[in-house]
Amino acid sequence: MGAPLVVVGDSLLDVDVSGQVDRVCPDAPVPVFEAGVGTPRPGGAALAATLLALSGHQVRLVTAIGPDEAGRRLRDLLRAAGVGVLLLPYDGGTPEKIRLITDRQVVLRLDRGCRVHPVGAPGGAALVALAEAPAILVSDYGRGVAAHNEVRRALTTAASSRPVVWDPHPRGPGPVHGLRLVTPNERELPVADQPSVHADRLGAVARRAAGARLLWRAGAVAVTLGAQGALVCDGSPAPLMVASPLHADGDACGAGDRFAGVAAALLGEGALVSEAVAAGVEAASRFVATGGVQRYEQRAGLPGLAPVGLDAALAAVERVRAAGGRVVATGGCFDLLHPGHVATLRAARQLGDCLVVCVNSDDSVRRLKGDGRPVVHEHDRAQTLAALSCVDAVVVFGESSPVEVLGRLRPDVWVKGGDYNLEHPRPGQAMPEADRVRDWGGQCVLVPYVAGHSTTQLIRSARRAGRDAEQRSPR
Repeated sequence: MGAPLVVVGDSLLDVDVSGQVDRVCPDAPVPVFEAGVGTPRPGGAALAATLLALSGHQVRLVTAIGPDEAGRRLRDLLRAAGVGVLLLPYDGGTPEKIRLITDRQVVLRLDRGCRVHPVGAPGGAALVALAEAPAILVSDYGRGVAAHNEVRRALTTAASSRPVVWDPHPRGPGPVHGLRLVTPNERELPVADQPSVHADRLGAVARRAAGARLLWRAGAVAVTLGAQGALVCDGSPAPLMVASPLHADGDACGAGDRFAGVAAALLGEGALVSEAVAAGVEAASRFVATGGVQRYEQRAGLPGLAPVGLDAALAAVERVRAAGGRVVATGGCFDLLHPGHVATLRAARQLGDCLVVCVNSDDSVRRLKGDGRPVVHEHDRAQTLAALSCVDAVVVFGESSPVEVLGRLRPDVWVKGGDYNLEHPRPGQAMPEADRVRDWGGQCVLVPYVAGHSTTQLIRSARRAGRDAEQRSPR
């Protein structure tokens, strides 16, 4: 195994406090927030490092953390996530950002301990980690780590021989020169657009990004545009627009860290900037669409993909249960994925906090469907499902029924599509998994069937179209 990725930057302790707002204070016209239990999590560069570690990467974090209670909690969280921490000398407090959340909506943020204190020079272990890392992500939050002269010298040296990605902050220093990629949002672009008759947003962003690239002497600048994706300027005649491949409507906190981390990891593996940015956009969109930082501890698997395999699924299930979440599972052949499948998966995901999809192996499908099936190999079927935003893990099983794998996963809810009643119309006929699921107190649920969609119909239509085309072709 190679050297770990390195994340450099300012770390925070974030705390999400869920509660209810259902009345107004009698002595002032303000809402009353009834707080529940607060959930601490890493923030800033610590979140970027944690998300990479939860995606299976070896990660070291070069940062400053205060010798206080907030710092102790943050170090414990990083240790639990498997992040190796290399601390810079620092006697200040650890900043805390506390978000009050009701119905998944942030209603107020309370900051404390945010006074900036001087950061000391990196030690030998940190300098060695920077020198050996296959890729480095600088996650700057404007608190001094990225501004330290010795840190900047080490980053400049590293950038001459390997990918360094810099995620800037408005209060932070400018990136060092020679970086492979800088990932600002619009607010973080330093170059103002010149007055022009062209008032379109993308044109203005492209001009500012091109100016920033020259100012920073960077190989490329990828401006993140939220739900729109990212715009890349790399010196080509025209910018590259990387659109988000899925709708992501939710808490965007941490999406930039996810984007920059995935991009840095892929650049370290030899990917092109365009490939790294595309993967980063997809991963950030998926991150937001599936709950964002409010469920960060459930993230695992390949960048932008749900994990595939029983061990990875069990790990994801364990994390969800440890956080008090509900595990949902469903299963099927999923040969030639169609809108009916997607509707079932989306409906299933709404019933809990994690969806595991159990997929019949090729041999299992042949036993159930006969020769000629499946059309799509089990590996490809699993990877296609893993790319869906509503899927958190995929398991391929070889038996005719998923009873055995369900005994390992023990989901709280087992979901079948409503077409099960069409295939098994006899009243009172139980699905074979029902008794097994009830053994541990689980529940079986049917979700609505989307009429007009089935794999068998698709295959018949394709074969009919092929025969018709063959008959029309000249002999």
